[in-house]
Amino acid sequence: MLIAMAGLPGSGKSTMAQVLGARLQLPVISVDPIEEAILKAGIDIDQPTGLAAYLVAEMHADTTLAAGRSVIIDAVNAVNPAREQWINLALRRNEQLRFIEVVCTDPEVHRERIENRERQVPHQQLTWHAVEQSLEDYAEWSGSSAGVARITLDSTLPFAGNLERALAFLES
Repeated sequence: MLIAMAGLPGSGKSTMAQVLGARLQLPVISVDPIEEAILKAGIDIDQPTGLAAYLVAEMHADTTLAAGRSVIIDAVNAVNPAREQWINLALRRNEQLRFIEVVCTDPEVHRERIENRERQVPHQQLTWHAVEQSLEDYAEWSGSSAGVARITLDSTLPFAGNLERALAFLES
C-alpha cells in the first residue's frame, strides 16, 4: 500500500506519519529532508528544489513498493499535480493508495506551532505568513484525487483518537 500524507506545514502530518510508520513498521519518506539535502549540495534555492524532492521521494517509494513493502510519503501535497504523482505511482505499481490529510482547524494553535517549532531542516524555516500564503494555494481535492480514498484528521483533536481513526482507515 502507498500511504500519502497531505496538509500544511505545522498541521501535524509529519508527526502522524512518523507514529504510523513506527506502529506499522513502515518506512516514511519525507520530502523536506530530501529538499534540504538538495540545498546542502549547493543547488540554488531559486531552482525547483521542491519538485526535485518530490521526484526523489517518488523514485524511492517506487523502489520500496517494487520490493514488496508498503510506504508512507510525508509531503504537503497541496496541489493536484502532487497528488496525481502518487495516484499514478499506485496505478503503475498496482497498489492501493490512501491519502491521510491532516488539518489544524484552529488558526491560533496552528500559528503557535509554526512559531515555536524547531526544525531539523535549517533552509526551510517557515513563518506564519508563509503558511497563510500556502493555505491560499492549497487546492481543493478534485479530478482523480477526489475519487481516491482519503481521510481528513483535525490535529486539534486528541492525537490518540486521530491515530486510531487513521489505523482503522488504513485497515479498511
